[in-house]
Amino acid sequence: MAQRSLTAWFTLPGLRQAAPPTTAEAASFDALLPKLGYLSKAEVKRVREAYKFADESHLGQKRATGEPYITHPIAVAGICAEWRLDVQALMAALMHDVVEDCGVSKAELIERFDATTADLVDGLTKLDKLQFSTKEESQAESFRKMLLAMARDLRVILIKLADRLHNMRTMGAMAPHKARRIARETFDIYAPIAHRLGLNQTFRELEDLSFQYFHPWRYAALSKAVAKARGNRRDLVSRIEGEIRSAFAKANLRVEVHGREKTVYSIYKKMREKGLMSFAQVSDIFGFRILTEEPLQCYTALGVLHQLYKPQAGRFKDYIANPKDNGYQSLHTTLMGPLGTPLEFQLRTEGMHQIAEQGVAAHWIYKSRGKQASALIAQQANARWLQSLIDIQDETRDANEFLEHVKIDLFPDAIYVFTPKSKIMALPKGATPVDFAYAIHSDVGDHCVAAQVNGEAVPLRAELKSGDIVEVITAPGASPNPAWLSFVRTGRARSKIRHYLKDLEQEESRELGEKMLAQAMRVEGLALPSLEVDDPAAAIWHDLAAWAGSAGTEQLLVDIGAGRKIAAIIAKKLARLMAAQGQKPDALALTLGRFAEAPPDQGSVTLDGSEGASVQLASCCRPIPGDEVRGYLGRGEGLIVHTCDCQVGRRLFQRDSEHWIQVEWAEELTRSFEAGITLLLTNGKGVLAQVAQAVAQAEADITHISMTDDAPARETAEMNLLIAVRDRLHMADVLRVLRRTPAVQRVWRVKP
Repeated sequence: MAQRSLTAWFTLPGLRQAAPPTTAEAASFDALLPKLGYLSKAEVKRVREAYKFADESHLGQKRATGEPYITHPIAVAGICAEWRLDVQALMAALMHDVVEDCGVSKAELIERFDATTADLVDGLTKLDKLQFSTKEESQAESFRKMLLAMARDLRVILIKLADRLHNMRTMGAMAPHKARRIARETFDIYAPIAHRLGLNQTFRELEDLSFQYFHPWRYAALSKAVAKARGNRRDLVSRIEGEIRSAFAKANLRVEVHGREKTVYSIYKKMREKGLMSFAQVSDIFGFRILTEEPLQCYTALGVLHQLYKPQAGRFKDYIANPKDNGYQSLHTTLMGPLGTPLEFQLRTEGMHQIAEQGVAAHWIYKSRGKQASALIAQQANARWLQSLIDIQDETRDANEFLEHVKIDLFPDAIYVFTPKSKIMALPKGATPVDFAYAIHSDVGDHCVAAQVNGEAVPLRAELKSGDIVEVITAPGASPNPAWLSFVRTGRARSKIRHYLKDLEQEESRELGEKMLAQAMRVEGLALPSLEVDDPAAAIWHDLAAWAGSAGTEQLLVDIGAGRKIAAIIAKKLARLMAAQGQKPDALALTLGRFAEAPPDQGSVTLDGSEGASVQLASCCRPIPGDEVRGYLGRGEGLIVHTCDCQVGRRLFQRDSEHWIQVEWAEELTRSFEAGITLLLTNGKGVLAQVAQAVAQAEADITHISMTDDAPARETAEMNLLIAVRDRLHMADVLRVLRRTPAVQRVWRVKP
């Protein structure tokens, strides 16, 4: 392997490019033809047919630059050809806008070309024909469609990345506000996807171009400084080059030595991270890449470099033994060069380098060279993440929520932890044992109760570090905790937790809806028909759900429980449907339903503390067992329980009396309930301890404490407590014990 000159490799993206082709050349198939040498003649003919079809479809259309629109598909296909994508991908790249911009149908593409090419084009097409309430919703749904198409066929995202790369390269003619919006979108979505798929070369260029259009003044200033520094440090680079060449020659080790210059954005990011005020403080804008023939030679070359220059402590990473999740492999080390300049080195083989720069695109490059085994490295490395997209989609119906989960998983940094059986797992930086549990299996995550890291018990929210050995402890009756959403870091964990909570809320809303409809039917003098599928009443339920606009009986009951449908209105329609089948109201039941209090076992909503998200205790009055209560069926909020003397509840009742239903406390309760109290205290030493001791003496718990900011400066102060009590009798005991406390002048329960 011959050594190459270092200085020839120090170029910024966009510099030292060949003269651009003329407009006529760029708009013709001849601009693409030189890049298709790896295809057969028959395949080139198919690509030419796709070009002709795209050229005819886009005839008369212009880009913002004034060029014929066809120059863009040709350029996108050219980038895909550099990645050695197959003939179907190149055809899709040429026609990727014909459905969206030219009105061509997918059926027409299938008939004229083939189903696979048509599927690729369809996966790249936005959902402009559908109606969305906001532009953000439309964008999120389009991303969702594209990412799911990508999970089925990776070529979709490769073509899309090529499309976005060319658009970013030619964005100079666009209005500044549009350019900023597209740059932000590219930085948030497309650049991280490129990084996640191992397309590091594309990732760096997309980041740099996004920075150029989002912060044009900062980009221009740093670009000028980098160009100046390149000339000033030429002698230093030549000296380092000579010393490296000499060291490897003495070790009789054949390597390729490449110099690389940090991108403008990476320099800007480093300045921000380290708080550097000027470019002159950045000392390591140059790095070096060493390519060897075999993996073992990477370690030998590392030893040569460590003998030449002193390594910096803690700045060595072995991604050959522990590859990144996207398949990246290299040795990283930072050495102190001449004049105390830090030098970054990456050591890898030619095959590792191809995967490092092209990521999953290396699959097609290797395939074209006949190295099928090596070709699958990048593909297999991303299989788990691509599968997680499908898993998240199955549990997330909201497009914005889906996009949020995907963004979480587009992490640039990873940690590597081990299972007790020594299996290595990659997780995002900041991941917790809950993330680890869901990465193993959703059942492990759902039933997780505790965790041990390196043999010691840790909280479930503890951050994991590389090298940790993690063991998850599960229990059959355990279930996900909503509080986990505040600290989990992976999209998979977040979507699984939310999915479980939504299913739980659906079931609770369904039970509540059935009780409320039964109660409303008593007013009509009728009993609720059987909900069994094989019962004759099933036809009535089907007609009722269709009339109400619900997907089915189950969804109708959920809608009633969640407050999206009014039980009284549904009950009147149900009564008419039952009357049409000859079922008449019972006179006695009708009288009892309208003028007497309903028996507690026949449909009234009973509270025992086990209710979930579908039943909420109002925060304005904080009802506790023993209080007289009633329930307000909020529109889509479920059942909200107020005390009967709550002023907020009274105003709601006057304005919307139809949405109130009967609510009762169960005889046996499953938990304690929060209530608010206020104390007027004499300020002094140990007052808080006295209050806490009194509450504990009354066998209650303090869940929250607050005081006014100026309390320490006053002789008296008000303290607000939230305390957990069993019922009103228990609350009375707590107030009685507090009144006997010397520091307490007055104490009362807070009510609106």
